[in-house]
Amino acid sequence: MGARATGSKLQDAVIQVLDASGDPVSGAEIPVAFKPTDYSLTRSVTYGSQSLPGNRTPVTQFVSGEADTLTMELFFDTFETGTDVREQTDRIDGLLAVDAELHAPPTCRFVWGSLNFRSVVESANKSFTMFLDDGTPVRARVDVTFREYAPPGDEQAARPRQSADRTKRWRVTEGDTLWSIAASEYGDPTKWRVVATANGIENPRTLTIGVELTLPPLGSP
Repeated sequence: MGARATGSKLQDAVIQVLDASGDPVSGAEIPVAFKPTDYSLTRSVTYGSQSLPGNRTPVTQFVSGEADTLTMELFFDTFETGTDVREQTDRIDGLLAVDAELHAPPTCRFVWGSLNFRSVVESANKSFTMFLDDGTPVRARVDVTFREYAPPGDEQAARPRQSADRTKRWRVTEGDTLWSIAASEYGDPTKWRVVATANGIENPRTLTIGVELTLPPLGSP
């Protein structure tokens, strides 16, 4: 989905560089002097397919959600000051460089009006469009893609998944898979191993229709 801003009263956008604890690094924020004219926010999910004997069409099962992506074009201009515009665009490059302390590129937060997007920079494509007589670039466009970043455990804390406090039974029907059963019972398809372990299933892709499975509560031995 896309969004367009035309109002002149919108506050300036800023990219906050975050430390390991998720707090803004003092003096490291990157101001966006020229407001973006539009941005695109994309959300998607992943599905997997499993072939079943006798079925022409594979069974489609939800696997997981994907991180949102935010894309936009940023504009930089230093013509009036006569300075090299790369001094500004290189700060975007810094969000793609590996941080010595984090052993990974830093996380950041794009803040503009009501948009507050915690992310990592996935890509930055720079185009230099104006130069001084000596070849110094003074105007640039940067197409940036931010990928949503959620620290491990954040989503689970915000939307805790709970299973019953007692063992349940599940009778396998056509189309059932361990991950679809785990998604239905625990709200998390990755918990299929809990079901497999409880029922001594060695091949998770092979379920017999009509078999009754034990669904233990999460956290049980």
